[in-house]
Amino acid sequence: MASDTDNTLRRKTPPIALVSIAILAVGIVLFVLNLRYGSVSIPWNEFWDTLLHGDTSTYRTIILDYRLPQAITALLAGIGLSVSGLLMQTLFRNPLADPSLLGISSGASLGVAFVVLLGTATGLSVSTLSLWSTFGVTIAAFLGAFAVLLLILALSSRLRSMVSLVLVGIMIAYIAGSVTDILKFFSQKEGLHSFVIWGLGSFSNVSKAQLPFFAIAVAVGTIGSFLLFKTLNLLLLGERYAENLGVNIRRSSMLIILASGFLTALITAFCGPIAFLGLAVPHIARFLFRSSDHKLLIPATAFLGMDLALFCNLIARLPSFEGNLPINSVTALIGAPIVLWVIFHRQKVSHIQW
Repeated sequence: MASDTDNTLRRKTPPIALVSIAILAVGIVLFVLNLRYGSVSIPWNEFWDTLLHGDTSTYRTIILDYRLPQAITALLAGIGLSVSGLLMQTLFRNPLADPSLLGISSGASLGVAFVVLLGTATGLSVSTLSLWSTFGVTIAAFLGAFAVLLLILALSSRLRSMVSLVLVGIMIAYIAGSVTDILKFFSQKEGLHSFVIWGLGSFSNVSKAQLPFFAIAVAVGTIGSFLLFKTLNLLLLGERYAENLGVNIRRSSMLIILASGFLTALITAFCGPIAFLGLAVPHIARFLFRSSDHKLLIPATAFLGMDLALFCNLIARLPSFEGNLPINSVTALIGAPIVLWVIFHRQKVSHIQW
């Protein structure tokens, strides 16, 4: 009977190498399509000539100055948010955990609200805040998110349970949301409109000058997360068992929160609050690879997040929409059915897989 179950698992689980190659191939195709498609239609021959020969046509400007930074930003944001979500789900052992669980995204929104909404409430126009509308909004969002992250880290050293930490994070998010709502009430229409647009999320906010810093910072956060794979694997066994094996639970929890919070703060600051990637992608990675080993799950989640973010960005910029759709609406519309399918499929074959 046991051998029959093992044979069924082998038949149903594709080889890891084959799945990995397929994920990378899909990512490459989606990256090229992100450069090819948009509000301006570029013929394929002109597209390849621009990439291979580097002509000085208008297409070169569109591809290299606008679409390439946006595609790279989507790629990096998908990696960072997906890895951050995996860390949160493992730390709290909660399948519904995502990067916004501890209120870090709410802190970023509060930082932007102070700049945009408070500025217009005091009589400044959005045009007067043109500096803030580019670099300053990013700085304000990062400072707000990082302030909440530091507060969470400080409180985590005093709390004994993960449940208490989650409740503290939720309360911080409520407080930040309440202050933001008060600022909305007193702000002018143009400031409120700018804030709402930022809250919809976008991969087009990172300029070519900011892209190297953004890429290096996401790489540092992702590599730091990968270095925690042994601790994450031990935490899956339970806190008591991990502690018996020599894991410092409190220090490890703070490192995991720091890595996840840093990625969330960074990406939210540059791209706005991107929803659902951090929740959906870790479930897809576990389903495809049938593994709980974070040495495999972290890179798998990163590349799957890259694919899903590039796909969502492509859908949001299709020419038929005559402009960019809000990226949050696309990620939720695509991600939610995927997670539902994974959940029901897992339940259907639970007697074999789990």
